[in-house]
Amino acid sequence: MATQLHAGAATSNITPKLGVHMQGYLTDRLADDIADELFAKAIVLRNDDTALAIVVCDLIACYQEHVDIARARAAALTGIPAENILIAATHTHYGPVTMDIAGIPQEKAYTEWAMEKAADAVKLAWNRLRPARVGHASGSCPEETHNRRWHMKDGAVRMNPGFQNPDMLRPAGPADPEAAIMVVVEKDSERPIAAMANYSLHYVGSPAANTISANYFGAFSRALQRLGGGDFVAMMANGCCGDINNCDFTRPAPPMPHPQYQCERVGNVVAARVYAAWQQIRDFDATPVLGAARRMVPFRRRESTPAELDAARQTLPKKSEVEYIKWLYAMEALEVAKEPVVQPAPVVCMRVGDLGIASLPGEIFADYGLKIKAQSPFARTMTVELANGCLGYCPTDAAIQEGGYETWLCRWAKVAPGTEGQMVGTAGELLHELHRR
Repeated sequence: MATQLHAGAATSNITPKLGVHMQGYLTDRLADDIADELFAKAIVLRNDDTALAIVVCDLIACYQEHVDIARARAAALTGIPAENILIAATHTHYGPVTMDIAGIPQEKAYTEWAMEKAADAVKLAWNRLRPARVGHASGSCPEETHNRRWHMKDGAVRMNPGFQNPDMLRPAGPADPEAAIMVVVEKDSERPIAAMANYSLHYVGSPAANTISANYFGAFSRALQRLGGGDFVAMMANGCCGDINNCDFTRPAPPMPHPQYQCERVGNVVAARVYAAWQQIRDFDATPVLGAARRMVPFRRRESTPAELDAARQTLPKKSEVEYIKWLYAMEALEVAKEPVVQPAPVVCMRVGDLGIASLPGEIFADYGLKIKAQSPFARTMTVELANGCLGYCPTDAAIQEGGYETWLCRWAKVAPGTEGQMVGTAGELLHELHRR
């Protein structure tokens, strides 16, 4: 029988110093301004049997080896089992370099420091545990989530074809408009302790390329705090959105009165939708069943042919003679070839009462999330990408055949056919296992 829920939440500031290398473009850039601070935000849930921690970091992504630093430290500080700690990145494109890709210098010292700070957020949340209740609800926000891959008249599939491009035919995949929210309140009041939303939107573009920002994820959190009227931790766990952005290419390009305008606008819109859903929650549960399940799956990458690798080796010395993008992908093909063909990758699922949470380690296509939700036994299921590691883009098997940017072989796009079934199937099995507990 489930016992009284205790909950705590806290944040750690992980804003870097100016001058750090920034990630999100295929070329290097250095931070020269800060629009808003970056945070690691943590929620801890505990009853007499189980303790869980969920951490969301304002970073583009983190490798499993770095996430393990945070998980181990958080476990040592709190006693929460490391396998019960979920750490995800929002995928802001306006933060430090945490991945070793595209020849951009990785900020390794920063990344390790940020992971230690993420663990601190778990400890701070643990320190703030108090009797609580939890509820969840969903709204819909189709206006800000669109598939960015399009079938074109020439037969190709193109990412971001441009606004009102006359050669567009139809989107190459679905979007997931669900805007879900989990709200944790104090046991004897409606005063919020924390709120975690889940929405499938890659990030929102800004012309301020050299400005550190939590992007729309930060704007969302500030807007939800204003709406909620209290000092609580608000965070956005990004859903399956590897092929999604907020650009409706059937309409003209949107206005940009100032560099952060679209980030703030989208944050406000999504916060309004989830706050409306929040206000419909009537039954906050004081004794939810808690659980976590983790499975390491054998992730397989694609392999170049010997001829393709020979061509890449011949291209590499010709950097000044060939197109940069051709040189870049030649370098990446050779780097991918150094990696193990099969490597273990974590799929982590959690249960909070009749809410299921499925998390996957990559930039996951929206179709994965929709399929996981469809087979889940829970009343509501959140899907969280870029969790506990990063395998790069995880397209569907159909998308791999169609081609396009997310399938061009490199360290951030290397999955082999079959990954979709493997990830979706594993998540479904773990959710059903948790539901039976």
